[in-house]
Amino acid sequence: MKAIRVHQFGGPEVLQWEDVPDPKPDVKEILVRIHAAGVNPVDTYIRSGTYAHKPTLPYTPGSDGAGVIDAVGEHVTAWKPGDRVYVAGSLTGTYAEQGLCREDQVHRLPEAASFAQGASLGVPYATACRAMFYITRALPAEIMLVHGASGGVGTAAVQLGRAAGLTVIGTASTDRGRQLVKENGAQFVLDHSRPDYLKELMSLTEGHGVDLILEMLANKNLAADLTVLARKGRVVVVGSRGSIEINPRDAMGKDASIHGMTLFNVTGEELRGIHAALAAGLENGSLRPVIGQQIPMAETARAHQAVLEPGAYGKIVLLS
Repeated sequence: MKAIRVHQFGGPEVLQWEDVPDPKPDVKEILVRIHAAGVNPVDTYIRSGTYAHKPTLPYTPGSDGAGVIDAVGEHVTAWKPGDRVYVAGSLTGTYAEQGLCREDQVHRLPEAASFAQGASLGVPYATACRAMFYITRALPAEIMLVHGASGGVGTAAVQLGRAAGLTVIGTASTDRGRQLVKENGAQFVLDHSRPDYLKELMSLTEGHGVDLILEMLANKNLAADLTVLARKGRVVVVGSRGSIEINPRDAMGKDASIHGMTLFNVTGEELRGIHAALAAGLENGSLRPVIGQQIPMAETARAHQAVLEPGAYGKIVLLS
């Protein structure tokens, strides 16, 4: 089979489309024919060698994907060849024509969902779900601000928030991005490139501020986030590309809190709950992954450049 292989850490040019041996499932393992693989920013950090988690070289990137089961190992009884599935985690990487997975990494893909949509679920939707409902305990009727709401995690948070009864305010820097945020259910959409957008936010909330902020770029926004929180408000840092200076008094005066999170810390119990919720959302139509670009897997280097560009729009998916 063909797979993307990384033999040394570095820029997108280290991503090579190569022939590799076909994997075979061991006991309690599942072999999935990958039709689509999701590209996440964390994939680029790992590839560059700058992320805390460094796989053993050479390796095949990717944890998200969707396709059809090719084969199952001994003692696998819940799945059979031909089942449509999405993958959230893989033993061998999803940037490949086939991926080997544990049973708990495979989830049923409803017939109404495309493979590209299935490949968009694992990291973005699980990240948003964990940040909102497991880390900060979002509640119906609360007001949530989603920074960078037109990207993969952002659109997931908007959809999850509306389905749970929150008032959602999303931000994006382009007309196209703001239209997407609105189409996905945000009641209010702001342009975060405007210098007065936080004043507009405070006006929308009648001076109350927001109860919850999902922050995708903390090194730029965190200090200002603390000034627009409501009493006992929470910020959850989903993404950051550097350091920032904040004024702790902005949090102290409101009994506010800042939470950090990474999906690598998720527990098995949390994952079961998260994917039960995501599967239900796919089936009832409340979750509708947005596909921004579909790129041939052989051109993964281009996808790794695009996923970090400003003005992210939906999810970038590789097609094998």
